[in-house]
Amino acid sequence: MVKIPSTPAGIPAIRQALAEGININITLMFSLDNYRQVAEAYLGALEERLAAGKDISRIASVASFFVSRVDVLVDKLLQDKIKATSASAEQQKLKALQGKAAIANARLAYQEFKRLFGTPRFEALRQHGAGVQRPLWASTGTKNLAYRDVLYVEELIGPSTVNTMPLTTLESFRDHGRVRLSVEEDIPQAQAVLAALEAAGIDYEQVTNQLQEEGVQKFIDSFRQLFQCIESKRKALQR
Repeated sequence: MVKIPSTPAGIPAIRQALAEGININITLMFSLDNYRQVAEAYLGALEERLAAGKDISRIASVASFFVSRVDVLVDKLLQDKIKATSASAEQQKLKALQGKAAIANARLAYQEFKRLFGTPRFEALRQHGAGVQRPLWASTGTKNLAYRDVLYVEELIGPSTVNTMPLTTLESFRDHGRVRLSVEEDIPQAQAVLAALEAAGIDYEQVTNQLQEEGVQKFIDSFRQLFQCIESKRKALQR
């Protein structure tokens, strides 16, 4: 699969590539609204191919939701708010939200996946061999040592999902991970977590936009580093 980020510039490129028969891993997704745009691009591309008489049975795509990075940023914002208040009750309320945003966000995304791919619109495509665009949980290594080392694996297990995890996380899960259908648990609680964060003054859209922008910059830095390495090797071989 070719990776294309789910940025405003990436969405039309995703649709065009899929319509041309290129399998795509849509990456750097953080928000529910962004996920809806990505699913729409996939469905629209399949419909375009079908209308042109082209095969859609071999088109594959995953929608990569970045998980732990959400908690990293939200926890920092919560910690800033905890330090800014001396009210014990308020501090406890804010502390109770730490480590909760990422799982809540991903579980709500899975509900959107079920809704979007359970429509008559997709069923019509399925009749022609289309497969679902599977949700992929990325960035699932636990970055905060205070949290369970397999947190972002155990809590997001469900049908049609993919989890790309670091080797250490994979080995930890093999050793002591617990398997259950967890991605659909506590959906009202997931909604309540995002609502509580909003009430605490943490802007969901601002958080997800910041994370995507930072992710794009990391990709840019990595890409430049790759070409610098290639250029250095090229010059060394010319000597």
